[in-house]
Amino acid sequence: MRASDLLHPRPEGLYCPPGDFFIDPVRPVNRALITHGHSDHARSGHRSVLATRQTLDIMGLRYGEDFAGATQPARLGETIVINGVSVSFHPAGHVLGSAQISVEHQGMRIVASGDYKRRKDATCAPFEPIQCDVFITEATFGLPVFRHPPDTDEIARLLKSAAQFPERSHLVGAYALGKAQRVMRLLRDAGYDRPLYIHGALARLSEYYQSQGVDLGMLEPATVEGGKQDFAGAIVVGPPSAFADRWARRFPDPISCFASGWMRIRQRAKQGGVELPLIISDHADWDELTATIKETGAEEIWVTHGREEALVRWCELEGIAARPLHLVGYEDEGD
Repeated sequence: MRASDLLHPRPEGLYCPPGDFFIDPVRPVNRALITHGHSDHARSGHRSVLATRQTLDIMGLRYGEDFAGATQPARLGETIVINGVSVSFHPAGHVLGSAQISVEHQGMRIVASGDYKRRKDATCAPFEPIQCDVFITEATFGLPVFRHPPDTDEIARLLKSAAQFPERSHLVGAYALGKAQRVMRLLRDAGYDRPLYIHGALARLSEYYQSQGVDLGMLEPATVEGGKQDFAGAIVVGPPSAFADRWARRFPDPISCFASGWMRIRQRAKQGGVELPLIISDHADWDELTATIKETGAEEIWVTHGREEALVRWCELEGIAARPLHLVGYEDEGD
Protein backbone atom coordinates (compact mmCIF):
# COMPACT_ATOMS: atom_id res chain seq x y z
CA MET A 1 0.00 0.00 0.00
CA ARG A 2 1.20 3.49 -0.82
CA ALA A 3 1.05 6.09 1.91
CA SER A 4 -1.14 8.32 -0.26
CA ASP A 5 -3.67 5.48 -0.53
CA LEU A 6 -4.03 5.50 3.26
CA LEU A 7 -4.11 9.27 3.84
CA HIS A 8 -4.19 12.20 1.47
CA PRO A 9 -5.32 15.84 1.48
CA ARG A 10 -8.77 16.86 0.38
CA PRO A 11 -10.47 20.26 0.67
CA GLU A 12 -12.14 19.07 3.88
CA GLY A 13 -8.82 17.94 5.40
CA LEU A 14 -6.70 14.79 5.63
CA TYR A 15 -8.80 11.88 4.36
CA CYS A 16 -8.44 8.13 4.87
CA PRO A 17 -10.25 6.37 1.97
CA PRO A 18 -10.23 2.80 3.38
CA GLY A 19 -11.42 4.02 6.78
CA ASP A 20 -13.70 6.72 5.36
CA PHE A 21 -12.77 9.33 7.95
CA PHE A 22 -11.02 12.67 8.15
CA ILE A 23 -8.41 13.96 10.61
CA ASP A 24 -9.03 17.53 11.86
CA PRO A 25 -11.34 18.43 8.95
CA VAL A 26 -11.99 22.13 8.35
CA ARG A 27 -15.50 21.48 7.00
CA PRO A 28 -18.36 19.35 8.41
CA VAL A 29 -17.93 15.66 7.52
CA ASN A 30 -19.53 12.34 8.41
CA ARG A 31 -16.69 11.02 10.57
CA ALA A 32 -13.97 13.22 12.10
CA LEU A 33 -10.98 12.24 14.23
CA ILE A 34 -9.80 15.28 16.20
CA THR A 35 -6.29 15.78 17.59
CA HIS A 36 -7.06 18.60 20.05
CA GLY A 37 -9.49 21.32 20.99
CA HIS A 38 -8.07 24.43 19.28
CA SER A 39 -10.61 25.91 16.90
CA ASP A 40 -8.51 25.49 13.76
CA HIS A 41 -8.42 21.72 14.34
CA ALA A 42 -11.66 21.08 16.23
CA ARG A 43 -14.77 22.40 14.52
CA SER A 44 -18.44 21.80 15.16
CA GLY A 45 -20.99 20.30 12.81
CA HIS A 46 -19.55 16.83 12.15
CA ARG A 47 -21.90 13.85 12.15
CA SER A 48 -19.57 11.90 14.45
CA VAL A 49 -16.38 12.78 16.31
CA LEU A 50 -13.70 10.52 17.78
CA ALA A 51 -11.25 12.22 20.16
CA THR A 52 -9.85 11.92 23.66
CA ARG A 53 -12.35 12.47 26.48
CA GLN A 54 -10.71 15.76 27.41
CA THR A 55 -10.83 17.06 23.84
CA LEU A 56 -14.51 16.14 23.60
CA ASP A 57 -15.17 17.94 26.88
CA ILE A 58 -13.29 21.03 25.66
CA MET A 59 -15.23 21.04 22.39
CA GLY A 60 -18.43 20.89 24.44
CA LEU A 61 -17.33 23.89 26.48
CA ARG A 62 -16.40 25.89 23.41
CA TYR A 63 -19.25 24.96 21.04
CA GLY A 64 -22.05 23.63 23.24
CA GLU A 65 -22.97 20.05 24.04
CA ASP A 66 -24.57 19.51 20.63
CA PHE A 67 -21.37 20.29 18.68
CA ALA A 68 -21.58 16.92 16.86
CA GLY A 69 -24.24 14.37 16.02
CA ALA A 70 -22.41 11.67 17.99
CA THR A 71 -19.16 11.44 19.93
CA GLN A 72 -16.86 8.61 20.97
CA PRO A 73 -14.02 8.98 23.48
CA ALA A 74 -10.67 7.40 22.62
CA ARG A 75 -8.38 6.19 25.39
CA LEU A 76 -4.70 6.92 24.86
CA GLY A 77 -2.92 3.89 23.44
CA GLU A 78 -6.12 1.98 22.72
CA THR A 79 -6.57 0.60 19.19
CA ILE A 80 -9.90 1.25 17.51
CA VAL A 81 -10.74 -0.39 14.17
CA ILE A 82 -12.70 1.70 11.67
CA ASN A 83 -13.67 -0.15 8.47
CA GLY A 84 -10.60 -2.35 8.83
CA VAL A 85 -8.21 0.54 9.58
CA SER A 86 -6.53 0.56 13.01
CA VAL A 87 -6.34 3.96 14.70
CA SER A 88 -4.90 4.92 18.07
CA PHE A 89 -4.35 8.15 19.99
CA HIS A 90 -1.05 9.07 21.68
CA PRO A 91 -0.06 12.12 23.76
CA ALA A 92 1.06 15.18 21.78
CA GLY A 93 2.10 17.45 24.66
CA HIS A 94 0.36 20.45 23.07
CA VAL A 95 -2.59 21.20 25.39
CA LEU A 96 -4.82 19.22 27.72
CA GLY A 97 -6.29 16.26 25.84
CA SER A 98 -4.13 16.72 22.74
CA ALA A 99 -3.12 13.61 20.83
CA GLN A 100 -1.28 12.35 17.81
CA ILE A 101 -3.34 9.97 15.71
CA SER A 102 -1.78 6.76 14.37
CA VAL A 103 -3.45 5.27 11.29
CA GLU A 104 -2.39 1.72 10.30
CA HIS A 105 -3.54 -0.51 7.46
CA GLN A 106 -1.96 -3.34 5.45
CA GLY A 107 1.45 -2.88 7.05
CA MET A 108 1.56 0.92 6.58
CA ARG A 109 1.53 3.23 9.60
CA ILE A 110 1.11 6.99 9.34
CA VAL A 111 1.15 9.22 12.42
CA ALA A 112 -0.54 12.62 12.24
CA SER A 113 0.93 14.77 14.98
CA GLY A 114 -1.61 17.58 14.97
CA ASP A 115 0.21 20.27 16.97
CA TYR A 116 2.85 19.24 19.48
CA LYS A 117 5.59 20.43 21.78
CA ARG A 118 8.43 18.63 23.54
CA ARG A 119 8.91 20.84 26.63
CA LYS A 120 7.81 19.65 30.05
CA ASP A 121 4.35 21.00 30.82
CA ALA A 122 2.45 20.27 34.03
CA THR A 123 -0.88 21.01 32.33
CA CYS A 124 -0.89 18.11 29.84
CA ALA A 125 0.56 14.67 29.13
CA PRO A 126 4.03 14.72 27.51
CA PHE A 127 4.62 13.93 23.84
CA GLU A 128 5.41 10.29 23.04
CA PRO A 129 7.38 9.53 19.84
CA ILE A 130 5.65 6.80 17.80
CA GLN A 131 7.57 4.65 15.35
CA CYS A 132 5.97 4.92 11.92
CA ASP A 133 6.51 4.80 8.17
CA VAL A 134 5.24 8.33 7.57
CA PHE A 135 5.20 11.15 10.11
CA ILE A 136 3.00 14.19 9.51
CA THR A 137 4.58 17.07 11.37
CA GLU A 138 3.48 20.63 11.91
CA ALA A 139 6.01 23.36 11.16
CA THR A 140 4.62 26.42 12.95
CA PHE A 141 8.14 27.33 14.04
CA GLY A 142 9.93 25.46 11.29
CA LEU A 143 12.84 27.85 10.81
CA PRO A 144 16.28 27.64 12.49
CA VAL A 145 15.79 31.09 14.02
CA PHE A 146 13.12 29.67 16.31
CA ARG A 147 14.78 28.18 19.35
CA HIS A 148 12.60 28.64 22.42
CA PRO A 149 14.28 29.59 25.72
CA PRO A 150 13.36 27.76 28.95
CA ASP A 151 9.83 28.79 29.95
CA THR A 152 11.00 29.11 33.56
CA ASP A 153 13.37 31.89 32.48
CA GLU A 154 10.51 33.76 30.79
CA ILE A 155 8.31 33.47 33.88
CA ALA A 156 11.22 34.70 36.00
CA ARG A 157 11.37 37.82 33.80
CA LEU A 158 7.66 38.41 34.40
CA LEU A 159 8.01 38.04 38.16
CA LYS A 160 11.07 40.30 38.20
CA SER A 161 9.13 43.00 36.40
CA ALA A 162 6.18 42.62 38.78
CA ALA A 163 8.56 43.08 41.73
CA GLN A 164 10.20 46.11 40.14
CA PHE A 165 6.89 47.86 39.41
CA PRO A 166 4.56 47.04 42.33
CA GLU A 167 2.32 50.00 41.54
CA ARG A 168 1.57 48.74 38.01
CA SER A 169 -0.45 45.78 36.79
CA HIS A 170 0.93 43.23 34.33
CA LEU A 171 -1.48 42.16 31.60
CA VAL A 172 -0.44 38.82 30.13
CA GLY A 173 -2.00 37.96 26.78
CA ALA A 174 -2.27 34.19 26.40
CA TYR A 175 -4.52 32.01 24.27
CA ALA A 176 -7.58 30.81 26.16
CA LEU A 177 -6.97 27.08 25.72
CA GLY A 178 -3.63 25.77 26.90
CA LYS A 179 -1.33 28.78 26.95
CA ALA A 180 -3.22 30.69 29.63
CA GLN A 181 -3.38 27.68 31.96
CA ARG A 182 0.26 26.86 31.32
CA VAL A 183 1.32 30.41 32.23
CA MET A 184 -0.75 30.22 35.43
CA ARG A 185 0.79 26.89 36.40
CA LEU A 186 4.32 28.12 35.62
CA LEU A 187 3.71 31.09 37.91
CA ARG A 188 2.58 28.74 40.69
CA ASP A 189 5.58 26.47 40.17
CA ALA A 190 7.80 29.56 40.45
CA GLY A 191 6.33 30.26 43.89
CA TYR A 192 3.80 32.97 43.01
CA ASP A 193 0.98 32.40 45.51
CA ARG A 194 -1.03 35.60 45.15
CA PRO A 195 -4.39 35.52 43.36
CA LEU A 196 -4.22 35.58 39.58
CA TYR A 197 -6.85 37.72 37.89
CA ILE A 198 -8.38 36.29 34.74
CA HIS A 199 -10.58 37.56 31.95
CA GLY A 200 -14.03 35.97 31.83
CA ALA A 201 -13.17 34.21 28.57
CA LEU A 202 -10.72 32.00 30.48
CA ALA A 203 -13.00 31.03 33.35
CA ARG A 204 -14.75 27.89 32.07
CA LEU A 205 -11.64 26.37 30.49
CA SER A 206 -9.56 27.12 33.58
CA GLU A 207 -12.22 25.54 35.78
CA TYR A 208 -12.11 22.46 33.55
CA TYR A 209 -8.33 22.25 33.87
CA GLN A 210 -8.72 22.42 37.65
CA SER A 211 -11.32 19.62 37.52
CA GLN A 212 -8.76 17.48 35.66
CA GLY A 213 -6.21 17.84 38.44
CA VAL A 214 -4.25 20.82 37.12
CA ASP A 215 -3.77 23.11 40.13
CA LEU A 216 -3.87 26.73 39.03
CA GLY A 217 -4.18 28.20 42.52
CA MET A 218 -6.53 31.02 43.43
CA LEU A 219 -8.14 32.64 40.40
CA GLU A 220 -10.17 35.82 40.68
CA PRO A 221 -12.27 37.54 38.00
CA ALA A 222 -10.68 40.62 36.46
CA THR A 223 -14.05 41.82 35.26
CA VAL A 224 -15.40 43.25 38.53
CA GLU A 225 -15.95 46.96 38.58
CA GLY A 226 -13.67 48.66 41.06
CA GLY A 227 -10.98 51.23 41.45
CA LYS A 228 -7.76 50.86 39.52
CA GLN A 229 -5.87 50.60 42.80
CA ASP A 230 -7.47 47.18 43.32
CA PHE A 231 -5.20 45.79 40.62
CA ALA A 232 -1.95 47.52 41.59
CA GLY A 233 0.79 44.91 41.44
CA ALA A 234 -1.58 42.30 40.04
CA ILE A 235 -0.90 39.80 37.28
CA VAL A 236 -3.87 39.64 34.94
CA VAL A 237 -4.23 36.89 32.32
CA GLY A 238 -6.56 37.16 29.36
CA PRO A 239 -6.89 36.41 25.64
CA PRO A 240 -4.71 38.70 23.51
CA SER A 241 -7.73 40.33 21.89
CA ALA A 242 -9.00 41.59 25.25
CA PHE A 243 -6.04 43.90 25.73
CA ALA A 244 -6.87 45.89 22.63
CA ASP A 245 -10.29 47.03 23.88
CA ARG A 246 -11.74 49.12 26.70
CA TRP A 247 -11.49 46.24 29.16
CA ALA A 248 -7.73 46.80 29.54
CA ARG A 249 -8.15 50.42 30.54
CA ARG A 250 -9.42 49.55 34.01
CA PHE A 251 -5.94 48.56 35.16
CA PRO A 252 -3.35 50.95 36.67
CA ASP A 253 -0.58 51.91 34.22
CA PRO A 254 -0.54 48.36 32.81
CA ILE A 255 2.53 46.66 31.41
CA SER A 256 1.56 44.77 28.26
CA CYS A 257 2.91 41.20 28.07
CA PHE A 258 2.28 38.47 25.52
CA ALA A 259 3.19 34.78 25.89
CA SER A 260 3.92 33.37 22.45
CA GLY A 261 6.64 31.75 20.41
CA TRP A 262 6.25 34.66 18.00
CA MET A 263 7.73 36.97 20.61
CA ARG A 264 11.11 35.74 19.37
CA ILE A 265 10.56 38.25 16.55
CA ARG A 266 11.15 41.64 18.15
CA GLN A 267 9.46 43.57 15.38
CA ARG A 268 6.29 41.56 15.88
CA ALA A 269 6.29 42.39 19.59
CA LYS A 270 6.94 46.06 18.86
CA GLN A 271 4.16 46.26 16.31
CA GLY A 272 1.76 44.70 18.81
CA GLY A 273 2.69 47.22 21.50
CA VAL A 274 4.06 44.49 23.75
CA GLU A 275 6.34 45.90 26.44
CA LEU A 276 7.34 42.56 27.94
CA PRO A 277 7.41 39.78 25.34
CA LEU A 278 7.44 36.28 26.83
CA ILE A 279 8.75 33.59 24.50
CA ILE A 280 6.55 30.72 25.66
CA SER A 281 5.27 28.43 22.92
CA ASP A 282 3.02 25.38 22.84
CA HIS A 283 4.68 24.25 19.61
CA ALA A 284 8.01 22.53 18.99
CA ASP A 285 10.90 24.76 17.98
CA TRP A 286 13.34 24.01 15.16
CA ASP A 287 15.62 21.71 17.18
CA GLU A 288 12.64 19.82 18.61
CA LEU A 289 11.02 19.40 15.20
CA THR A 290 14.16 17.92 13.67
CA ALA A 291 14.88 15.71 16.69
CA THR A 292 11.31 14.39 16.69
CA ILE A 293 11.48 13.51 13.01
CA LYS A 294 14.54 11.39 13.68
CA GLU A 295 12.97 9.76 16.76
CA THR A 296 9.99 8.48 14.80
CA GLY A 297 12.24 6.58 12.41
CA ALA A 298 9.90 7.55 9.58
CA GLU A 299 11.19 7.11 6.06
CA GLU A 300 8.92 9.85 4.77
CA ILE A 301 7.85 13.17 6.31
CA TRP A 302 4.81 15.21 5.37
CA VAL A 303 4.96 18.82 6.56
CA THR A 304 1.89 20.90 7.22
CA HIS A 305 0.69 24.33 8.40
CA GLY A 306 3.76 26.35 9.01
CA ARG A 307 7.18 27.08 7.52
CA GLU A 308 7.07 23.97 5.37
CA GLU A 309 9.86 24.62 2.87
CA ALA A 310 12.74 24.86 5.37
CA LEU A 311 11.80 21.64 7.14
CA VAL A 312 11.31 19.80 3.85
CA ARG A 313 14.76 20.97 2.76
CA TRP A 314 16.32 19.82 6.05
CA CYS A 315 14.78 16.37 5.57
CA GLU A 316 16.17 16.16 2.05
CA LEU A 317 19.66 17.03 3.29
CA GLU A 318 19.29 14.26 5.91
CA GLY A 319 18.32 11.77 3.23
CA ILE A 320 14.68 11.61 4.35
CA ALA A 321 11.92 11.87 1.76
CA ALA A 322 9.66 14.82 2.51
CA ARG A 323 6.95 16.94 0.98
CA PRO A 324 4.62 19.77 2.02
CA LEU A 325 0.92 18.97 2.29
CA HIS A 326 -0.31 22.55 1.75
CA LEU A 327 -3.35 22.05 3.95
CA VAL A 328 -5.41 25.19 4.37
CA GLY A 329 -7.51 26.47 7.25
CA TYR A 330 -5.00 26.00 10.08
CA GLU A 331 -3.78 29.00 12.02
CA ASP A 332 -1.65 29.50 15.16
CA GLU A 333 -4.28 29.77 17.91
CA GLY A 334 -2.13 27.87 20.36
CA ASP A 335 1.28 29.32 19.54
